[in-house]
Amino acid sequence: MQIQQLFSPSVQHTLDVIGIFVFAISGALLAVRKNFDVFGIAVLAEVTALGGGLFRDLVIGAVPPAAFTDLGYFLTPLIATLVVFFLHPHVERIQAAVLVFDAAGLGLFCVSGTTKAYSYGLGLTASATLGLATAVGGGVLRDVLANEVPSLLRWDRDLYAVPAIVGATMVVLCIRYATLTPFTSGLAVVTAFVLRLLAMRFHWRAPRAWNRRSTVTEE
Repeated sequence: MQIQQLFSPSVQHTLDVIGIFVFAISGALLAVRKNFDVFGIAVLAEVTALGGGLFRDLVIGAVPPAAFTDLGYFLTPLIATLVVFFLHPHVERIQAAVLVFDAAGLGLFCVSGTTKAYSYGLGLTASATLGLATAVGGGVLRDVLANEVPSLLRWDRDLYAVPAIVGATMVVLCIRYATLTPFTSGLAVVTAFVLRLLAMRFHWRAPRAWNRRSTVTEE
């Protein structure tokens, strides 16, 4: 099936850069909270912003990865690093707005990651999996480098991976039934975005094991 682009290349690139910037902000803020130096802040910003897409490109054979062929992708996290380095108290105060843009980036990247993986010849399940990895992979790497349990694995965090899974699943279902268009792709983006916003608003969380008898205390 021929996949239609959701946006024109220039618009897609602009949205990618915005998403990368917001993801980089979240990585840089965590680095500041961990008392990292400026190099550590830059590393965490780069990894958070580009890690998911880099992983996807390496798996599908899109080499060299876009993170290294597009200077804008690579420099954007460094700009976010400077913003957080000098203005982190102000950035912390607009954390709610940052989370909204992060949710938008989640929706965009889970869809674009899925479609790119499929366009490189992967099956539907593998494409959806890489769509999820594109959206959340950077955050996982961020938490690991910061010596924290990845937030998407913790029950006491609002749903993050699930909205991305829903968005990626909608895309592969549309591919399967030959209904993937810019409209249905956009609908998948919006669905993942809204689900993430609702999860943050109402603190939706994934269920834990039935009849759990763990002695681990809540943080």
